Amino acid sequence: MIAPTSTELPVVVIGAGPTGLAAAAHLLDRGLEPLVLEAGPAAGTAVRAWAHVRLFSPWGEVTDPAAEKLLAPTGWTRPDAASYPTGGDWAELYLQPLADALGERVRFGTTVTGVSRAGRDRVVDAGRAAQPFTVHVALAGGGEERLTARAVIDASGTWATPGPAGGSGLPALGEHAASDRLGYRVPDLKDPAVRARHAGRRTAVIGSGASAFTALAGLADLARSGDGAGTRAVWLLRRGISGDTYGGGEADQLPARGALGLAAKAAVDEGYADAVTGFRTAAVERDSAGRLVLTGEDGRRLEPVDEVVVLTGFRPDLSFLSELRLRLDERLQAPVDLAPLIDPNVHSCGTVHPHGHRELSHPEEGVYLAGMKSYGRAPTFLAMTGYEQVRSIAAALAGDLEAADRVELTLPETGVCGGAGLFDEPDAQAADGGGCCAPSAPQPVALAAPAAAPAAEEAPAGGCCGS
Repeated sequence: MIAPTSTELPVVVIGAGPTGLAAAAHLLDRGLEPLVLEAGPAAGTAVRAWAHVRLFSPWGEVTDPAAEKLLAPTGWTRPDAASYPTGGDWAELYLQPLADALGERVRFGTTVTGVSRAGRDRVVDAGRAAQPFTVHVALAGGGEERLTARAVIDASGTWATPGPAGGSGLPALGEHAASDRLGYRVPDLKDPAVRARHAGRRTAVIGSGASAFTALAGLADLARSGDGAGTRAVWLLRRGISGDTYGGGEADQLPARGALGLAAKAAVDEGYADAVTGFRTAAVERDSAGRLVLTGEDGRRLEPVDEVVVLTGFRPDLSFLSELRLRLDERLQAPVDLAPLIDPNVHSCGTVHPHGHRELSHPEEGVYLAGMKSYGRAPTFLAMTGYEQVRSIAAALAGDLEAADRVELTLPETGVCGGAGLFDEPDAQAADGGGCCAPSAPQPVALAAPAAAPAAEEAPAGGCCGS
């Protein structure tokens, strides 16, 4: 038997979320064979976990052109471009039909447990670049399998590894023991059982992004309803309240995203939520009645709460890539050349630069982190960013570097500043020294890099992100 050459092998794509399925569509469009490996039982498994949350991007910004081209012969009809899908809509009306169109190129119930060069561990140099990749998987029905690939695109996202409540990046003392009253997802308050856990009770919400805004707005709506009288939220922020705390508001070019921040502000202004600033959680304890008491690193002890919702972002799982030679930023765990473009310690609104295969490459040629996972711990990722990433990667793998380097993308103005070096300071203001730097007449951020000189966005729950 003659072993297949690397050009005859598939490109393995890890994850059948928005970015992973778009990668497969772009690879097919380039004449390359994709093999998508999804741990869950259906397309968009992570997206389905927040099916109740409405995206802040409309349909027109969460579908990929190559994917639409693949779907067209199936009779698929694109939803109204101006309407806003829920996570459930996105999965059922776009992701699942796309996976169906890809057919046997998508394998469900297949968890990637390791990726390496065939016959070469991380240390070995000799003949390394000439070896294909070996991908080890665990199957849902039991058993293991070893696959061979010419390249690997990891679009597995970060959904499975949320950030902890602890302000140090580690779980707070007692956090694991309090798991029966502590969750890491925006609660689905339309679910009767979940609603009963929060109605008339006191819930702490830890976080300052779109997910936290969504939770605060939902709890305020519950408090206003007939069965939710007495519902209160305690909003814990690691920094202070400033001009950009609630996002871009009416200046945000994604109106639904701006509305989320305004809804959170209304929850505070109307007394449904109490904001506690400069609070970094150190411990989670129980009082004599079994309620949770949060203690800060500065010694502050808050009044007892019944539930805690931790929405402190996500982080990438790199464990199954440990035998590959990756070059990652020591802070964000994003590719080194991408990290400076998205670092919330220095990144301000309007400063996202275009990026594609070059910024996403590693010393291990042929391996790419794409989608949410490429951003590591950076919090603001948009689905259309992931679509452009995989378009560039597919072009590069096909040998069309001119197209791969022609990275073009227009992102809507966020109206939000991370602040230069002030991202997590309790009294942080915007980078320009006076609140949010959103312009009074917001302009789109045009991202375009010429082919000759290639230039060296949010967690789900209210966002338009994808894995």
